[in-house]
Amino acid sequence: MTRERTSNLYQGVPLEQRRAARRAALIRAAVAVYGERGYRAATVKSVCAAAGLTERYFYESFANSEALLVASYEAVIDAMLGEMRAAVVGAPAEARAPAVLRSYYAMLRREPEAARVFLVEIAGVSPAVDRVSGAALKAFGLLLDAAVNGADASPASPALLRAGVTGGVIHIALRWIAGGHAEPFDAVVEQAVRLCGTLKPAAT
Repeated sequence: MTRERTSNLYQGVPLEQRRAARRAALIRAAVAVYGERGYRAATVKSVCAAAGLTERYFYESFANSEALLVASYEAVIDAMLGEMRAAVVGAPAEARAPAVLRSYYAMLRREPEAARVFLVEIAGVSPAVDRVSGAALKAFGLLLDAAVNGADASPASPALLRAGVTGGVIHIALRWIAGGHAEPFDAVVEQAVRLCGTLKPAAT
């Protein structure tokens, strides 16, 4: 028992903790590599080199490159949605949509590699990856709806409208980034807020 316990420790760190740290390092490296050269031009070797790990450690966490892409995308979207949710905590109703959109566009400007993974590299890889992306975009749309209409309510806007607005918010980001962020930040947010205003049900 003592020998088995010792074999699972390295410099006092349990095996599972070391594995988790290596997995996290690979995800961070993948976001950086995909952001620099794109998913399709990246290789397992290049990601492992960026993470400072040998290729054998790649396969203890991921079956293939596509699995790492999904994990990287999920890490980006989790961080993004987490920041957006935090931005509206305690905000008055009229400030929620501007706050959530400021958070979104600020992250894309601050982290261009993550922005590329979220906006570009995830598209058209495979049907399985498309399903992951679709679920994330649905969550994004629900968050926008909650910012406009209140978090305690069930979605107030039709699903098709939410999908359209979500796509519009993303397209604004793509145009802004393609233009080198030349458009003033506040103007970008203002246009996105106007677009998200269509999620509010018409007065009857």
